[in-house]
Amino acid sequence: MKEREGESMKWYEVFAHVSPLALRVWQRNADVFRTTILVNFIPPLLEPVLYIVAFGFGLGSLIKTVPYQGRHVSYLTFMAPGVISVAVMFWSYFEATYTCFVRMYYQRTFDAIMATPLLVEDVIAGEWIWGATKSLMACTIMLVGISLFGLAHWPTAALVIPLAGLGGLLFAALGLITTSLVPQMEQFNLPTFILIFPMFLFSGTFFPIDVLPAWAVRVAWALPLTHISSLIRGACLGEMPPHMLAGIGYLVAMTLAAGGLALVLMRRRLVK
Repeated sequence: MKEREGESMKWYEVFAHVSPLALRVWQRNADVFRTTILVNFIPPLLEPVLYIVAFGFGLGSLIKTVPYQGRHVSYLTFMAPGVISVAVMFWSYFEATYTCFVRMYYQRTFDAIMATPLLVEDVIAGEWIWGATKSLMACTIMLVGISLFGLAHWPTAALVIPLAGLGGLLFAALGLITTSLVPQMEQFNLPTFILIFPMFLFSGTFFPIDVLPAWAVRVAWALPLTHISSLIRGACLGEMPPHMLAGIGYLVAMTLAAGGLALVLMRRRLVK
């Protein structure tokens, strides 16, 4: 992969170098995905069912209700949107880390693609969009699933889909940033432990963050999954949070910044 001579781009300028050909990378990943869907997609979708049964019906039988925006809702009703929020993060982040690293380092798929007219930015953008697409597909199926349990309020629950797309883009970008920095696959464990699992536990997915100490609440609101969880829960319960616009603005700004940085850092790793 050859670097353009004398070119030095800022993180926000790199978007201009992405062409519609990035969709060909997305299409290639989608074609491969269709051949392995039974192994790679359907079994993991059983995970939210286990969460709902274990936490919703099991733990929920002990907790009964939790506070939500001045009223009390059943724990199962509160927890189910959190499962979707976690899926937004997991499906996009891990696709853009472990799976992307395999294509880049072991399978040399990126090298093969670069033998075509595509630019390196197209390859990265295609991977970015594909990571978001996987989380969007998973969350759409999960939304249908919790709707069958009567845990989604329509029509506001339809807002979950664009929110999952936005969150998928953000966490796929964070995944690509991680992929651009780690030298070996085993080292993904460190950012996963430091960043992903704390968000999984402390972003209002399985309990209201208001029960945390004041300093922990401030930290939680700085995490992107907290905003995604709050917005998706509001959509599922038919009562959007009062800070909805601020949360969306935060996620859009984070997505643009992380996406630009991912393009720059991945390009530095791939260009030789």
